[in-house]
Amino acid sequence: MRNFFELWRREMGAYFHTSMAYGLGAIFMALTGFSFWRMVDRLARMPADAVNAIGMLFDSPLYWMAMLTMAPMLTMRLFSEERKTGTLEMLLSAPVSSVQVVLAKFAGAYTMFLLMWLPTVAYSWVLRRFGTAVGVDFGPLAAGYLGTALIGGFFLSVGLFCSLCSRHQMVAGLLCVAALGILFYTGLPGRGGAAWGDFVSATRHMADFARGTVDTRAVFWYASSAVLLLFLSVLLLESRRLR
Repeated sequence: MRNFFELWRREMGAYFHTSMAYGLGAIFMALTGFSFWRMVDRLARMPADAVNAIGMLFDSPLYWMAMLTMAPMLTMRLFSEERKTGTLEMLLSAPVSSVQVVLAKFAGAYTMFLLMWLPTVAYSWVLRRFGTAVGVDFGPLAAGYLGTALIGGFFLSVGLFCSLCSRHQMVAGLLCVAALGILFYTGLPGRGGAAWGDFVSATRHMADFARGTVDTRAVFWYASSAVLLLFLSVLLLESRRLR
C-alpha cells in the first residue's frame, strides 16, 4: 500500500505542480456554472414544483460536454508522457507491480475528477438558501452524483487504456474522444439497436439517476466495465514490462 500511495502522490503532484489542474478546473467550472445559470433561468420561467431543480444539472448538453471533455484531458498524459520521456521504463524497473502503477494513475485522475465536481455541491445550497420557491430533493441529488461518479470512472478507465496505447498525448486523447464518442452515439435514442442502445445509453442512465432512480444494472455496467478496462491495462503494461 505504501508504494500505491507514493505513486498516487506523484500523480497528484503532476497535476498541481503544473497549470493543468487549474486550467482544467477553470474550464470545468465555466461549463457547470453556465449550466447552473441556465437551470436557474429555466426555473424562473416555470412552476417550481414542475421540475426536479438540481437534477437538471445532470442531464444537459453542457453536462455531457464537460464529461466527454474532461476524461480525455485528465488521462491522455498518464502513460503517454511517461513513454515519451522514457520514465516508464524506470518506473517498471522499480519494485512496484503493474497493478499498483495502473491503480495509482487511475486513482490520481479519479481524485482530480471528484475534486472538480466538489464545488458544484454548493449549487444545491445556493438554491436552498436563496431560491425561496425552489426545494432541493436530496434523493435525486445524491443519485445524480452517484451516477456521475460511476460514469466518470468508466470514462477515465477508457482514457487510461488509450493512454497506454500511444506515446503521444494528443493521439491518446483523440483515441479516447473517438471511443467515448462511439459509445455515446450508439447509446442515443434510435442508435445502435434498441437492446444494445438501452444497455449502454449513458444519457438514459443519467436521466434515471437525476430522477433519483438507481438502477443496479447501470451500476453493474459502469463498475464492471471500468474494472475490466483496468485489468486489460494491467495486462498490457505487464506485457511491456516483460519485453
